Amino acid sequence: MGQSHPLFPFSPARRVEAAHIEDAVAPFCAVVIGAGPAGLFAAEALARAGARVVVYEHKPSPARKFLMAGRGGLNITHSENLERFISRYGAAAKRVAPFIRAFPPQALRDFCAELGEATFVGTSGRVFPASFKASPLLRGWLARLAKLGVTIVSRHAFLGFAADGALRLKGPEGEEFTRPAGAVVLALGGASWPRLGSEGGWTRALSVAGVAVTPLSAANSGALVDWSSIFRADFEGQPIKTVLLRHGEAVARGDIVVTRTGLEGGPVYALSSRLRDAAAAEGATTLHVDLRPDTGHACLARKLSRRAPKQSHATFLKRAGFSKVEIGLLREARPEGLPRDAEALAALIKNAPLKVVGVAGLERAISTAGGVSFDEVDADLMLRKMPGVFVAGEMLDFDAPTGGYLLQAAFATGLAAGRGAARYLGLLGSNQTGLSASHLPNSRAPEASNKYSA
Repeated sequence: MGQSHPLFPFSPARRVEAAHIEDAVAPFCAVVIGAGPAGLFAAEALARAGARVVVYEHKPSPARKFLMAGRGGLNITHSENLERFISRYGAAAKRVAPFIRAFPPQALRDFCAELGEATFVGTSGRVFPASFKASPLLRGWLARLAKLGVTIVSRHAFLGFAADGALRLKGPEGEEFTRPAGAVVLALGGASWPRLGSEGGWTRALSVAGVAVTPLSAANSGALVDWSSIFRADFEGQPIKTVLLRHGEAVARGDIVVTRTGLEGGPVYALSSRLRDAAAAEGATTLHVDLRPDTGHACLARKLSRRAPKQSHATFLKRAGFSKVEIGLLREARPEGLPRDAEALAALIKNAPLKVVGVAGLERAISTAGGVSFDEVDADLMLRKMPGVFVAGEMLDFDAPTGGYLLQAAFATGLAAGRGAARYLGLLGSNQTGLSASHLPNSRAPEASNKYSA
């Protein structure tokens, strides 16, 4: 756990509504754009280093996507071995690794505990808060940020940068204005679930400045399958338990759900990036489904060989333990008819091919692939072409599966960007990491003589 520190000497701030925007114009040196986990963690790191911080959020309230993630049980991080954890970031693993090592999963669990929310490890290794919800964490966190003097200004959109480097913002009544800042942390998210706040409009502003941005695309999204009208009508919303999905050499196991447009579920999300890229390149790709991953082919074929000559497929498979939706899926995989031969039927059950024509769009995706290239930022996540401007969270070009990896990266890069901005402002020495032994952001209280303190 981190050390305790006295409150900052300047007055605690509060969320500022549109009518009180002038309250937020008191002298400050750091601006954070975006009030999701990455932005709020960057704000806390800056405030604890001694900066005056204002966070601009274009939605009426902060962290809406974070709250949405907690509706089904907030998966905050994962308990697996750190090296295995880092490998989950795929092609970006080496780029993300320094930030995860500096703020690993246990540090995030400690942070939750500091806010009064104990965490536990589920049977899958995923880590959840005891309440399963995001709202208790967020309430505690916002209260702590207020005590640190962080101001959160809602209903203000980021438009880009003026010629003199000042921020261009739009207020709730559509008024446009500029704000100078000694350092800026951009934490605007990707483009998934845009109604919650992340709509990807920032890509234009950075591209104009010459920053290389990989086009944003859907990640951790459902697979699109052209079901027959009969299957769709009969089985939309039906779950299929404990399957193994294969795409090329990649496999993922778990429960899936039939949707109107295809398949959803953890295993689908784990393979969605591969499915997305393959379908985009070839027009379609094949996803193989093993409906009995714990039963070998030979054992299954023996079981299927005990069949009455005139018994129908539906009756036989139902008595063999297959659900109606599983039987329907086998028929979708082999529309010309199911084989009566036990070996061939076992092979189909173990490797049913489904034609995937793409993945669900950004409006339904859990996360976003693409973003600011890591070649564009330094070790503190500062844009090389825009000194004093830092990038954090899902704006960066990395992809990760569900399981707590996305939130972990958001917190870790938010902390790195916040501490980097503090160093840029002269609040931390160049040889200081700003991290305590417990890796928490409250490792250093502001010095009373610091020019950025009150």
